[in-house]
Amino acid sequence: MKRLLYYLKDYKFKAVIAPLFKCLEACFELFVPLVVASMIDQGIRQGDNAYILRMAGMLVLLALIGLACSITAQYFAAKVAIHAGTSMRSDLFRKIMSLEYADIDTVGTSTLITRMTSDINQVQTGINMFLRLFMRSPFIVFGAMVMAFTVDGKAALIFVVTIPVLSLIVFSIMLYSMPLYKKVQKQLDKVMLITRENMLGARVVRAFNRQKNEKEDFKKENDLLVSLQIFVGKISALLNPLTYIVVNLAVVALLYVGGTRVDVGDLSQGQVVALVNYMLQILVELIKLADLIILMTKAFACMSRVSAVFEIEPDVRNCEEAVAVPERAKGMDSEDDKDTKGGACGSTATEPLLVFDHVEFTYAGSKEASLMNVDFTVNSGETVGVIGGTGSGKSTLVNLIARFYDVTKGEIRFKGIPLPKLDLSELRKCIGVVPQKAVLFKGTLRENMQWGKKDATDDQIYQALRIAQAAEFVEKKQEGLELSIEQNGRNLSGGQRQRLTIARALVRQPEILILDDSASALDFATDAALRRAIRENTENMTVFLVSQRATTVKNADKIVVLDDGEVAGVGTHEQLLETCEVYREICLSQLSKEEVMGHGC
Repeated sequence: MKRLLYYLKDYKFKAVIAPLFKCLEACFELFVPLVVASMIDQGIRQGDNAYILRMAGMLVLLALIGLACSITAQYFAAKVAIHAGTSMRSDLFRKIMSLEYADIDTVGTSTLITRMTSDINQVQTGINMFLRLFMRSPFIVFGAMVMAFTVDGKAALIFVVTIPVLSLIVFSIMLYSMPLYKKVQKQLDKVMLITRENMLGARVVRAFNRQKNEKEDFKKENDLLVSLQIFVGKISALLNPLTYIVVNLAVVALLYVGGTRVDVGDLSQGQVVALVNYMLQILVELIKLADLIILMTKAFACMSRVSAVFEIEPDVRNCEEAVAVPERAKGMDSEDDKDTKGGACGSTATEPLLVFDHVEFTYAGSKEASLMNVDFTVNSGETVGVIGGTGSGKSTLVNLIARFYDVTKGEIRFKGIPLPKLDLSELRKCIGVVPQKAVLFKGTLRENMQWGKKDATDDQIYQALRIAQAAEFVEKKQEGLELSIEQNGRNLSGGQRQRLTIARALVRQPEILILDDSASALDFATDAALRRAIRENTENMTVFLVSQRATTVKNADKIVVLDDGEVAGVGTHEQLLETCEVYREICLSQLSKEEVMGHGC
């Protein structure tokens, strides 16, 4: 609730004006039964047509004033709801963008999409209806009771009994249905998840002829959603018939009591009609109030889900005493400089650039560690190959370098400083990451390249494209840097997408370049040319080559071999062939004996 009020505080005036005008409209509406009673008792009974016309004109005037008040109230209520919803959606998007890998893994992509769209829309509708009805309906309910006492005290006692009974029915159903609406939203998340998976994996579904199975899975989850909605709908649907029964019984009681008192002369016919009209007004407003409560129940359930995202504290964040990353040295001119500057990363020759000190890591919700006792060092300017079988922890290892995740045990030091003590944004400016899945954004080639560096010049972009072996196919398309890129690069082949993502990382000229199996779609010739170009044109850049191909990592300065989350060996190709059984098996399974011994790569 506090968070909702936070988004309403900038629209205090409009949020107050809307219900006030609704109350003003209600005031004019409460005078209508009295005018009608006066028409019956004085105009119709006495046959005074002029009086009837005057009262009819009064009713028209009350209707016009009420209409003007209603339009004004609804205008301001809509403005508040739309602006609050827009601000909330914008803040939620920023919050989601601030979440780290671990947070998104825990919450789930599909539920985040649902909360930013469906849930906020529901909250927006709830704000709109709340401002329009939360004061009007109770005002008319209790106002009608007060007006009934001005007509006849004894007959008005029926109102005193009726209103608490109606309130009990309304709030009982509300308290019972609120948890059910939360279940409905959770099930909607599951349906969204299945839909998203099928949309993203449409080709895989068709390739394995799984359409029927996917339809059955979707039908199962969708049917459960429908059954939950029907059940909670039945509970909510009890409001109208129950309130109708109570109010109609109250009308019968009014007619009985009113008729009896008319016979003895204590009430006029017009006053009885006024009392019935007030009871019917209460009926109409309670139905509106019941609908509002159902809507507010949904809105509160959705708001709690949205607030839960806002309350997530990222696992990876800056510490209070975060320090800037030591500046990168400009270069090395002599052997003496190596001793003083320590290369491109600004570390000394005796101090490694990156140290993995007995690192362990476990994913949230996992019972087993994905990495165990990882211990090795990386010097500035080295090319480091990371190789291992599927699920051995290669991607997990390099994700720790950029602090996409924080280690569970042990420590990673960059330039002698533990990663958690470095400013997170500064650290990531030093690192260029090319993930396994090539992701491009809709726009021009220049715009995509400038994701790596906002102020990158055309010359810098073309240089990165040449290193990434992408310049040739870009030139063939004859559009230059204005080449249009569709979402996720749908108008490009898999190899072209990978080369552009590598170029995007190279544009920023990072100190550490991480290629996480990012050349898997390239042929061997292009892959070899790419590795050669990176080696020749990225002097003093530390490069991590993550791959399952032995040919990709064979010529690296240092190779880290992972086996089921543990380091099986660290060294050069020749050293590992002699000392590491896991690496030897990988090479022999992929290469001929001549290539293994160094004649074919």
